[in-house]
Amino acid sequence: MTASTGTAPASTPRPRRTKRILILGGGYIGLYTALGLRKRMSREEVEIAIVDPRSYMTYQPFLPEAAAGALEPRHVVAPLRRELRGCTLVTGSVSEIRHAERRVVVEPVEEGEPYELSYDELVIGLGSVARTLPIPGLAEFAIGFKWVEEATALRNQVLGKMDVAASTWDPELRRRKLTFVFVGGGFAGVEALGEIEDMARAASKNFDGIRREDMRFILVEGAGRILPEVGEELGGYAMEQLRARGIEIHLNTFLDSCVDGDIKLSTGEEFEADTVVWTAGVKANPVLGSSDLPLDERGRVRALPTLQVVDDDGVVEGVWAAGDCAAVPDLTGEHGATTGPTAQHAVRQAKHLAANLVRALRGEPLEDYKHKNIGTVASLGLGKGVANVGGLKLRGPIAWFMHRSYHMWAMPTLNRKVRIVLDWTTALFFRRELVALGSLQSPRASFVAAATNDQKKQPSPSAAKE
Repeated sequence: MTASTGTAPASTPRPRRTKRILILGGGYIGLYTALGLRKRMSREEVEIAIVDPRSYMTYQPFLPEAAAGALEPRHVVAPLRRELRGCTLVTGSVSEIRHAERRVVVEPVEEGEPYELSYDELVIGLGSVARTLPIPGLAEFAIGFKWVEEATALRNQVLGKMDVAASTWDPELRRRKLTFVFVGGGFAGVEALGEIEDMARAASKNFDGIRREDMRFILVEGAGRILPEVGEELGGYAMEQLRARGIEIHLNTFLDSCVDGDIKLSTGEEFEADTVVWTAGVKANPVLGSSDLPLDERGRVRALPTLQVVDDDGVVEGVWAAGDCAAVPDLTGEHGATTGPTAQHAVRQAKHLAANLVRALRGEPLEDYKHKNIGTVASLGLGKGVANVGGLKLRGPIAWFMHRSYHMWAMPTLNRKVRIVLDWTTALFFRRELVALGSLQSPRASFVAAATNDQKKQPSPSAAKE
C-alpha cells in the first residue's frame, strides 16, 4: 500500500490494475464488509485495507458480562489481523476525509506524522462515540462503557473500592467508596448495572465487613422509563426487578455535576460517590464533520437503502456507508425513519454492503437493504432478563437464556463462540473470579515507587567523595 505525507499536494490517484477498497472502521461494519468482499473477490480483483486505531473488533453486547467476570475480556473481541486474511490493517485514526480527491488523512496511534491514503471505493463504518454533555466534572471523573478496556476498568474500580471500604473505619469514606452511579437507562446502562450489582453482591460474601445493604447502586435516567427498546410492559418489569434488588432508579432526572465525586442531580439531591458510569447514548463519529460527505442533522452520513452515500444531487459515486454513523432508511418502519444503532442492523448492513459493492464493481443491479427487527433481548444479571421476540414477551431465566443464546450465535468467529461457551460452562462448576487488578491501569506504579525509594537512599555524589 502506498502512502504520502500529509503535506504532499493533492493529486488524482494513479491508475492501478487492482482497485483499492478502503474501509474506515474495524467494528461490525469493517469486519463483516471485509469478510464479505474477500469471500467474493480475489486479491487480483481488489485490494482491501481497513483503518482503525484498534487491531480488534469489540462485541459490545458482551461487555456487561466481561465487566462482571462472567466472560474473559479477551473472548469478547475478535482480532482483525487473524480474521481478515488477505486484507491490510492500518492501525491509526482517521482525521480527515476528502472524497473529492479520493483521499483520507490518517494519524498514527503513537508516533509519526499524519499521512494520506488514496482509494477507488470508500466504505464508511466509523461507528459512534459516547454522547457526552457539558456537565461539570464529567470528562475528568466519569468512565464510559463502550470498549473492553472500559469494562475491565469498571470491574477493577468496583472491586477495588470494595477493598478500600472494607479496610477503613471512616463511615463517610466508606459510604462514598460503596456508592456506584450509572447514568443512562438504555441497554448499555441497565445491562451494565444489572451485571455489576450481581457481581458486587457475590463479592460481598467474601468480605467480613461489607453487606449488600452497605452498597448503594443508583440509576439516573432523563426519560420517564428505562429500556424503551423492549416496550413499556417489559421496561416496567425490569424496573421493578432492579428496585427489588435495592437499586435506586431516578426517572426524569439528570446529572447536573460530578466534580471530584460530588454528585448533584437535577432533583436537588446531592451525595458523594467515587464511581460514575456514563452510558447516556451515542452519536456518530465526529470525524465525519471533517469531511466533504453529505451529513444529516445528527451528523450521520446520508445513505440510500442500497447503502450508497447520497446528496441533494443524487448518488455520490465511490462511497458507501452503514452502521451507527449512517442514516440508512428503514424500509420496514414509518416513512422517513432510519435504522436504529443496533448490532443486529450493523451486522446485516455490513453483509449487504459487501454484496452490493461487488455487484457495483461487476456492473450488476443493486438491492435495497430491508430487515425487520426480529426482537430485543436484555440481561439484568445472572439468570435474569427480559426479551421481546416477535411480539412474544418473556421474563426471567428464559429471557436471560435467549439473550445469551442470541449473542453467542451473533458473536463473530467460531474461535470466540467456543471460548465463550467454555467460559459459561466453567462458571457452572466454579465461582467467577472476583479479584480487583487495579494495577492494570497503572502497571509501572510499583516499579516507579521502588526506583524513587532507592534513589532517596543513595548518597549524593558529593557525599560519596567525602
